[in-house]
Amino acid sequence: MRDILPELEQWIANGEPIALATVIQTWGSSPRQAGAKMGMAPGNKITGSVSGGCIEGAVYEVGMEVLETGRAQLLHFGVADETAWEVGLACGGSVDVFVNRFDPALFQAWRAALTEDKPFAVATVVSGPADALGKAILIHDDGGVVGEIGSGLHDAAVAAARSALAEGQSKRSPPPVEDGGDVEGGLELFIEVSLPAPTLVIVGGVHIAIALASLAKTLGYRTIIVDPRSAFGSETRFPHVDRLIQEWPDDALKQIAINRGTAIAMLTHDPKLDDPALMVALPGPAFYIGALGSQKTQAKRRARLLEAGLTETQVNRIRGPIGLDLGARAPEEIALSVMAEIVAARNGK
Repeated sequence: MRDILPELEQWIANGEPIALATVIQTWGSSPRQAGAKMGMAPGNKITGSVSGGCIEGAVYEVGMEVLETGRAQLLHFGVADETAWEVGLACGGSVDVFVNRFDPALFQAWRAALTEDKPFAVATVVSGPADALGKAILIHDDGGVVGEIGSGLHDAAVAAARSALAEGQSKRSPPPVEDGGDVEGGLELFIEVSLPAPTLVIVGGVHIAIALASLAKTLGYRTIIVDPRSAFGSETRFPHVDRLIQEWPDDALKQIAINRGTAIAMLTHDPKLDDPALMVALPGPAFYIGALGSQKTQAKRRARLLEAGLTETQVNRIRGPIGLDLGARAPEEIALSVMAEIVAARNGK
């Protein structure tokens, strides 16, 4: 939604009717993932995409039908469908797209939640009773609910959305069969979970950290450098990071709102700095914690942390040696391997 906000806001200001298409399921090769959106307005106005160009034309036509009839539609395109070949989806994948009339009231709540950069989920009825189809609710992380589904389905939708938000994963509930067949039973939801922009905390302003911070920024991460040593943790070395903390790592980490959208990379290679930071980080909710060092270094670190009182489960969270095994040698290559491992961890790979 973030990528199409400006255009949607302009269309709203102009009083234009808007249809919104959302990818709710993909199989095989698909250029856009679940949650990708495309806004549509009369006059061939399109913002965003649901397939990178393959099916946009067909989806736009349906969007105009939805605006005219007021009835939402669930579309399926796949290589086994003649329609898929006609619109160009011949790349080996299939996709389900839900097209609904745009709800300005829900959009305002959605935009406000994105601005606050707090976790939330939006649950939309994509299959079910006609009077509920297309209705949606927004669930805040603090439990607040915006919207109403009705048809006796509201409580079930709220419970499903809260569960998905707790897991931090968007989902289609109940899951569909892969051939795109009808889902039996009443309510089917697409629950889109939105988490705050991810943060990368880099402990140690070493050479690798310069390249790593740059890569992280390119991928949309908020970047924080922690190093009490003025020669390493300086603005001269890191002019573009979001935050620079020149304090001991354990004290610094206590100042950072570490959450499930946080990755932490320990790069000092110095137990006096890394170990206290790990004592703070490992019991916390960060989705990734990696530490520089050889297998021998990792074994010694592990023994020290266990002796200091951490549990086996906590110590097992350390990704070490840090980074994917790319055979990296140069600092920039090592940074690439670390960032690749962080991306994989965030995507559950």
